Amino acid sequence: MKYASLDIGTNTFRLLIAEVEGAALKPLLYKRTITRLGGNFTEAGIDPKAAERAFSALSDFRRIVSENGVDKVYAVATSVVRRARNRDWFLIEVNKRTGFRLDVISGDEEARLSLLGVMNVIKDSRVNRLVMDIGGGSTEFITTKGGDIRGAWSMEMGVVHLTEKFLKSDPPLGSELNSLEDDIKGVVGEIKGLMAKDGIDPVEYSAARGALLVGTAGTITTLAAMDQDLETYDRDRINNYTLTLEKVKNMYKRLSVMTLKEREDVLTLEKGREDLIIPGSAITFIVMESFGFQEIKVSDAGLLEGIILRASKVGALG
Repeated sequence: MKYASLDIGTNTFRLLIAEVEGAALKPLLYKRTITRLGGNFTEAGIDPKAAERAFSALSDFRRIVSENGVDKVYAVATSVVRRARNRDWFLIEVNKRTGFRLDVISGDEEARLSLLGVMNVIKDSRVNRLVMDIGGGSTEFITTKGGDIRGAWSMEMGVVHLTEKFLKSDPPLGSELNSLEDDIKGVVGEIKGLMAKDGIDPVEYSAARGALLVGTAGTITTLAAMDQDLETYDRDRINNYTLTLEKVKNMYKRLSVMTLKEREDVLTLEKGREDLIIPGSAITFIVMESFGFQEIKVSDAGLLEGIILRASKVGALG
């Protein structure tokens, strides 16, 4: 059976078409488009111009799904749609224009499905793992022990919102970067507090205790592509790639003093991510430092793969 999964994210829309053979997932087609659905997000909800970009991208995805003879389609919406006051209008409009029915999933469900996808590709024998999924509107943290989830937390710390809140100048001022970093450090402190509240010692998921840190989603995969000078994105060279703290900090320092135009000319930096890479790399190195990690393992697999793996086993996402 051929499955398609769609991830309607705050910054990026992604499509995966795959088959499942036993417990293994066989990817057939992968596409992602930056729509910045969460751009200019207000109390009223999703911005009309952002919504139009979304409808256009999803119409393209519908064409691809139709052309590839997919048997089952599962489409989920995450952070920005969860929060939007006009989400019912958006969901109805998506269905009317494309035929897709979007399932708005909770942060906890997003974390669990992402973990299922990550576990399918990461090759490492360490028992304790801290998995971080940096998104446009939120960042999910998951702790596992021997493959079992011990905890999952979704924090409203996304690269789109951080960019719009803190980075007003081009290039960003030192004071703006300091405020950005302080805000991220505050959220990481909250993460540790939530872990402790749920009976999980944060130290258990630190480098000092031999844990593994795994990163997934666009920021991490972009940093891995840049570190390897990949002008053409190659998922096989991204999965299980190891980024060092030193490399991440160096990329952050180099990119944050560039103008937006200069970042646009960096061939290995995904187009549409030129401003978002700054808060994304800041989240990465601050989490690494906070938990004592010198390395982070990269996974290009995550939510999309988790959706299909879950659906192939139980016939639905529930």
